[in-house]
Amino acid sequence: ITSGTGTGGITSVTYCANPTAGFSIVQYTETSTGGTATHGLGIAPSFIITKDLGGANNWNCYHVSLGATKRIQLNSTAAADVQAGVWNNTAPTSTVFTLGNSLATSGAQIAYCFAEIAGFSKFGSYTGNGSTDGPFVYLGFRPKYILIKRSSAAGDNWNIMDSSRNTYNITNLELDANSTSVEQTGTSTTMAYMDFLSNGFKMRTTSAGGNASGSTYIYAAFAENPFKNALAR
Repeated sequence: ITSGTGTGGITSVTYCANPTAGFSIVQYTETSTGGTATHGLGIAPSFIITKDLGGANNWNCYHVSLGATKRIQLNSTAAADVQAGVWNNTAPTSTVFTLGNSLATSGAQIAYCFAEIAGFSKFGSYTGNGSTDGPFVYLGFRPKYILIKRSSAAGDNWNIMDSSRNTYNITNLELDANSTSVEQTGTSTTMAYMDFLSNGFKMRTTSAGGNASGSTYIYAAFAENPFKNALAR
């Protein structure tokens, strides 16, 4: 674990990073013109969640599958939208991430940065087919935790699935990151509903929240047995 400070247009940057796990927490004060902030990971983050600490504003997210011209909001069911002022149309690098002027608010900001680590974490997207024989998504490990969001259309939650609550397939117990709702039990026509496999996951639903035909979904996945030690379920 490393820590440090950084500069680059964003002021008062401090971070605590674990490059092995691909995760860092960055606190900073944004300027009215934006700029860059050091993340300390040594490789470019694939997923960044930002929030101002002093105001009731949205949780803006960068996802590698959406690119730096778009943002999606963790507290919302909205689709990804084009916002040049959020990431300044600039992808993160191995040292910094870039913020535009539209995020500037008073007080401190926080960013949670996740970089992809082979055998431990993966961030990507898939296209739904509207069938209970849904797409298989290769991860290279057996997942422990998966976060999924339809990015191409509005109205769907950020679905959280994991193998602690579902110890065998089908994985159908869902929590929603953007909601205060209690845990829900999905079916083949509702919510995410999937199989956790030794090297990825497979959708088993026709729902808009997980597998609508032609829709795009982004995901963040973390391994049950990290560093390529995955076993069959």
